[in-house]
Amino acid sequence: MEVYLLFSGGKDSSLAAFILKKLGYNVTLININFGVLDSYKLAEETAKILGFKFKVINLDLDILEKAINILIKYGYPGPAINYIHKNVLEILSDKYKILADGIRRDDKVPKLSYSEIQSLEMRKNIQYISPLLGFGYKTLRYLTNKYFIIEEIESGTKITSDYEAEIRALLKERDINPNNYFPKHKQTRIVGVKEWGV
Repeated sequence: MEVYLLFSGGKDSSLAAFILKKLGYNVTLININFGVLDSYKLAEETAKILGFKFKVINLDLDILEKAINILIKYGYPGPAINYIHKNVLEILSDKYKILADGIRRDDKVPKLSYSEIQSLEMRKNIQYISPLLGFGYKTLRYLTNKYFIIEEIESGTKITSDYEAEIRALLKERDINPNNYFPKHKQTRIVGVKEWGV
């Protein structure tokens, strides 16, 4: 069965891809781009390293612009990133019947509630899979360190392939300092595979 996995090139979405492959799915990794930056490039490189098909989905810049307004209104990125993620899933569910992501149990954003997942699946007649929802931070750290060679990136120092990269770029275009809204944190991307029994 074909599954389309939202993919940033980070350790969580990479592990989700391998789990789905192990379960017998034909996995295509997809990255969302709004045309502000070529932010998909790191994810594309990682997809090649992992040996998965990769596709860039270009969506309307209006989604990102509305997310920026939400970010400014609330003063922190959570609601804005959730807004983007929900819109992405709504749009993709019109085209793909099985969608997946690398959301984990401890994530706060992006994340759908149980009722939002049920609603999406019922309204759009799709399957939505989050294979990491049962895993906590410690377990995921163990698994990803076991199977992957990981590069850590200080937020805002390199163009990554997640929603944050284009949000930051659009804020800069508006002469707004992204660091006023995004706390310092580390992001990851997979640069190699250690071992995997597939």
